[in-house]
Amino acid sequence: MRTIGFLLQKEFRQILRNRTIRGMIFIMPIIQLIVIPMAADYEVKNINLAIVDHDHSPYTKKLILKIAASGYFKLNKYSSSFKEAFTQIETDKADLILEIPHGFEKNLIRENEQNLFIAINAINGVKASMGGAYIGNIIRSFNNEIRLEFIQPQKIAEVPAVEVVSSNWFNAEMNYHVFMVPGILAILVTMVGGFLSALNIVKEKEAGTIEQINVTPIRKHHFIIGKLIPFWVLGNIIFTIGLLIAWLIYGIVPQGNLAVLYTCTSVYLLAILGFGLLISTFCDTQQQAMLIMFFFMMIFILMGGLYTTIESMPNWAQTVARFNPASYLIEIVRMVILKGSGFKDVMPHIIKLSLFAIILNGWAIYNYKKTS
Repeated sequence: MRTIGFLLQKEFRQILRNRTIRGMIFIMPIIQLIVIPMAADYEVKNINLAIVDHDHSPYTKKLILKIAASGYFKLNKYSSSFKEAFTQIETDKADLILEIPHGFEKNLIRENEQNLFIAINAINGVKASMGGAYIGNIIRSFNNEIRLEFIQPQKIAEVPAVEVVSSNWFNAEMNYHVFMVPGILAILVTMVGGFLSALNIVKEKEAGTIEQINVTPIRKHHFIIGKLIPFWVLGNIIFTIGLLIAWLIYGIVPQGNLAVLYTCTSVYLLAILGFGLLISTFCDTQQQAMLIMFFFMMIFILMGGLYTTIESMPNWAQTVARFNPASYLIEIVRMVILKGSGFKDVMPHIIKLSLFAIILNGWAIYNYKKTS
């Protein structure tokens, strides 16, 4: 223990006297946690809409006003021909074209039906599908309003009706920040812990101080533990700062027990720090370690369930996600903060993270070559 104590003093002094590392640890996560959730939003708004109105009737004006009042569309162009409106899509000034045919109101009244033509720019698949769904719902709502106008109240017979009342649990206001902030917090802990630990041993190699350590009677596991504990402590500090920012900026208060959160985060940090130290034992330069860690970090983020749910991925991607430790922390943090889950609910994830920690740290100790 005395040997580890001396190593910890050395590591903490090296970390705290380095301005760049201090900025990465404390300033970068704060800025990212404030900025990223405000920009990362799945809700599609400000869809540019071009309208081709051949009818110019009161019904078409009512439909256009209803679309504009929805808040999802911006009326970018009011054209007299489809060819003119299509140039708006070709120049990326419009995302969607709504063409209203001649006789729109007359056919609705006389024949009880009328077709509308919608052309969607599908380069951005998400925006196209959401924009098409939005305008489809608006048109259906408009159609229901017209049908009610045609029905004579005295002839309406009472028929059985089923009323559906929905209740939103865990995120009653369906605020996207409430969903994203816990996941981004988990990724920030991953990035800081993973990158800093991956650079740690390599930095000693480049500076030449690793040779001085190798000629001492320090054992390999003492050396790895001395490298791991400081970043484990700092990782928990970053997580605490993130929870405070989530509360102060977004008003997010964990519904579950903080002991569950910190237990899971502590076990996860052992796993991700072990992974970073393992990479560091394989590399000879900081550039090599950064490139390798960046490769794995992209997998952790994009295949961890932060933006896309793992259940919606292909089967092979779901298999890869099972070997992604970040996916377990993202799910745990969301479960505890939003649902109030306890130890019993997250215990399977804790066991898996513990296995990651044992395997990765054991591999790092085994792979570290203590040669003079």
